[in-house]
Formats: sequence, structure tokens, C-alpha cells
Amino acid sequence: MKRLTLPGGPLASRSRTAPAPRQRLGKKAAAAAVGFVLVLGTGGAAGAESPTAGNELSKKIDKILSDERLAGAGTSVVVSDAADGDVLYERHSGKRMMPASNTKLLTAAAALGVLGPGYRYRTDVLAHGDRSGGRLDGDLYLRGTGDPTLLAEDYDALAADVAASGIKEVTGRLVADDTRFDSQRLGRSWAADDESAYYSSQISALSVAPDTDYDTGSVRLEVAPGSAPGKKPKVKMVPGNDYVDVEVTAETVAEDGDSTLSVDREHGGNTLTVSGGIPAGADPEESWTSVWEPTGYAASVFAGALKDHGVRVAGKTETGKATPDGARRVARHKSMPVSELNVPFLKLSNNNHAEVLTKTMGYEAGGEGTWEEGLKAVQGFLKKEGVDTGTLRQVDGSGLSRMNNVPAAEFGALLRAVRDKPWFGKFHDALPVACAPGRMKGGTLRTRMCGTPAELNAHAKTGSLTGASGLSGYVDDAGGRRLVFSIVLNNYLAESVKDIEDEIVVALAESGDGASGKAADGKRDGTSQKPKSAATQPSGRDAADPDGSGGLECSWRKPVRC
Repeated sequence: MKRLTLPGGPLASRSRTAPAPRQRLGKKAAAAAVGFVLVLGTGGAAGAESPTAGNELSKKIDKILSDERLAGAGTSVVVSDAADGDVLYERHSGKRMMPASNTKLLTAAAALGVLGPGYRYRTDVLAHGDRSGGRLDGDLYLRGTGDPTLLAEDYDALAADVAASGIKEVTGRLVADDTRFDSQRLGRSWAADDESAYYSSQISALSVAPDTDYDTGSVRLEVAPGSAPGKKPKVKMVPGNDYVDVEVTAETVAEDGDSTLSVDREHGGNTLTVSGGIPAGADPEESWTSVWEPTGYAASVFAGALKDHGVRVAGKTETGKATPDGARRVARHKSMPVSELNVPFLKLSNNNHAEVLTKTMGYEAGGEGTWEEGLKAVQGFLKKEGVDTGTLRQVDGSGLSRMNNVPAAEFGALLRAVRDKPWFGKFHDALPVACAPGRMKGGTLRTRMCGTPAELNAHAKTGSLTGASGLSGYVDDAGGRRLVFSIVLNNYLAESVKDIEDEIVVALAESGDGASGKAADGKRDGTSQKPKSAATQPSGRDAADPDGSGGLECSWRKPVRC
């Protein structure tokens, strides 16, 4: 069952073979996000003395980490001078931890290094057979190379180009060629109850995104109340296609009634069932659901576009077959370059993008579009950059797997090493920015550390899973010195520890020459500032996930506003 959203967050989802409370649709809203670098591990008790204890910064961080929510939890923190690598603070930084979405730092940097910032994906349409006027006596091939940003409008443009080439009739088949990647769709040890969640969408070399967040391999449903109580709601699927079916058993309820809408997708199929109720006169509600076998989804969207442009295909649609030698290209779409793709990838912590990039590196560096070859390419890059790959284990590109183990110190090593790369500016800018407005600027940090010296200063990757949280990136101190930090917190029972991370980063921004408490307006008051953020909560709050978020990054809980 799809992981859907309530205004307060999603409920856990299961397939129908293991029923669970249904998740509800959330109100239509922007889905900006909050997330963490999480690290699970044995760490050390909060309050354990730092090896760098003694200076004011260390004392301040130690005090922050003494928060009672970290009692019995694991902590791993490292702060260093970005220029010379001098360690300014550390606590258990060498412990191997589960990094969650901080894994994306490894993948994004490796993609820029292995593929290059200018690398683009190509999606081609090729004709195989004899041409006679407007007729192709043969097959039409749609060949993908992994572009995770393809929209329905891009497939429409490809179809228009096919029509413009003179082809009006295809006597054979439409074949979707996704053979650039292997057929393994889901990552190692990904949670089974996340299977239909859009943030756990299947990986294919040929897919479709329903929006410009590029949530590849998923569809979006818009559900509006019917004309009167008792009537069926109106449901729109984006993009429209013949591959995914929608069954509506829901009904419109009284205006003062509760919304109980939910969406189910059975394992192994593409029928979405909308059930429950929506109040009359209510605003439309939305849901995102991953698609089973996205190659067929892409082929369906393209087939519909061909029909719209007057191109008739007589044969059936087939998937998973390679384009034969000698096929002639009649249309091509090129993606944005990897340097630009890193923006939605990192800002919104997009898991599908991470895995596509990983398999792409596998194909380009090792000749096979597999996780095995892709991870070899990532590890090769990291080793060249001085990261001790003997201390870590990476099994996917996104960090969705709980089998990943990476020491916080190695994130710090990578963040320092890439600063001399010609593409570093693009990498740095693609990271979420504290309190920066806009999803593609602030990303998962857009509501955090507002009104502090870290505002518009800290650039960092977030990441989060149940009981684990963290934040790793860059911040300039009060004297203009660039600092690298990695904060990893895990095995806590509290609902959230985001504000603990934020306080540490703010303390770093306040430190250094002239550090007397510079506020966002440039004034200094000599006191450390508490970050103003939607992420803050009372110290000591220990409710175990009361909003049903399951520890997920906020950007994965559409359409919750972070």
C-alpha cells in the first residue's frame, strides 16, 4: 500500500498481504523539505568528553550534545578547517554509522568526477525497417539511457519529431529499450513496506516523472470532491496513461465531515484504489505512488503521444529488448547536464536520481549498468580523493538501505577533498541552503536556522530514517573561515533532534574571529542564538513518532509543507 500523507505526515504502508492502517492524502501544498544525515551506530553517550575539549567552541558543542533526548543515543561529530584539515572538534568521528541520505554526498561527488559535470542523458527514437512514404515497414524503438528528468511533455516532443520526420504508420511494434541498465529495480535491503512509495520508485533506464521535482517512476493523483455528498470524487492522474488504472470506491461526505481518503496499490500491479471520503467543498488532495515496472509506463505515455500526433502503430508494445544495429535515429531528447541534475537530486534528496546516477557510472566506467559496477566506480573515485574506503560499506546510491556504513570522518574527508575540483562551485550550490527561500534553493534546509548567522550561510546535505538524523556540509565562521562539519545522531527515541544539529551549526557560524554573536542582520549581541525553525521542538520531547512520519525526510512526505 502506498505511503500516503496526512497533514501531519504519512502512516506506515504495507502490501495487501500484510494489512496496515491506510495512509491518507494530504492537502495540496508545496513540498519543500527538511532532512538529515543520519548515522546509526554505537557512537557514545551524550556528554562524553570530546578529544578537543577545552576551548570555548568545544564546550559549547558538548553542552548542546548533552540534551536529554540523546541519553542512550549514539553521537558522531567532526568539525574541521576546510583549508588545512585541522580538526576543531570531534566525537567518535571514526565510528562506522548508517548514513542514510548523506550517502548522496558520495554519489553526487562521484558522478561529477566520473561522468563529468557536462554529462547528459539521451533518449532516442529509432526506426528499424524499410520506409515507404509515410509508412515504416518495421518496428519503432524508444531507447532510454537513464534520464530521470523525462516528463510527459518531453515524450510529446519526441512524438512530434517522429511525425515531422514523415512517419505516419508503423506496421510493426513499438519497443521500449531499457537495456542500458539491468533489470534489478529495487535496491538491496530496501524496506518492503516502502515498495509503492514514490521515494522508493523502481529504477529503469526508461521512465517518466509526473512533476518538476522529477519524482521519476511515479504518478500523481489529484482527488477533488464530487458535486454533492454521496457522489464519487473526481480523480485526475498525472500524467495520463493507459498503463496505470484507477478504481474509485471513495465518496463525497458532508461538508463538515472528515477526510478519510486513502490510496492502495497492490504488489506486482498498477491498479490504484481510491477509498474513504472527502468533504464536499474541500480543496483537492494529492497523492504520489510509484509504478510497477516503469519501462512500460514510459512506453504507454509515448504511445499516447504518438497517437496524438497522428502516428499509428499497428503492432503491440514490447519492453526490455535492445535496439538492433542499423536502426536509424529519427528523434532525440537530451537531458540537463549532471551539474544541473544535482540540484533537484540534492536539494530534495531524490533517491531515484541517486540510483540512476550510480548505474550510469557503472555503465560508463565498467560497461554494465548495475549497482555492482556503479558502486565500484564510486569507490574508485572516493579512493582517489583520499577517502579511506576500507572503513565504509556502500550498497546503494541514495542511502535508503540500512546496510550502508560510513564513518562521519570520511564525509568530512570527502567534503574537504572536492574543494579543489573545477566543479566544486556547482556541487556546493546544489546543496540545501539554510533558510533560503524556494525548493530549488533552500531545499530540505529552507525552514531551518532562520534568523541566525547560519542563515544563507550553511550549505549541507540532510538525511533521515527512523531513529537517526544528521547534517553534513559547509559553513563560514564569523571570521570568514570555511568549516567542514558532519553531525550524525542515532538510536534516539525522540520524535526529532533536528534542532540539536541546527544549534551546532549556528555555534560554528558564530565562532571564530570577532565571534561575539553576529545575528542575521549583522549585529552581535554576545549570546548564542537559538535557531528559528519549523524543525525546533521543546528540549526533552520524547514522543515516538506521533505524526506517523516514520523518521522520513520531510521532502519524502508529499505534500507536507516543511
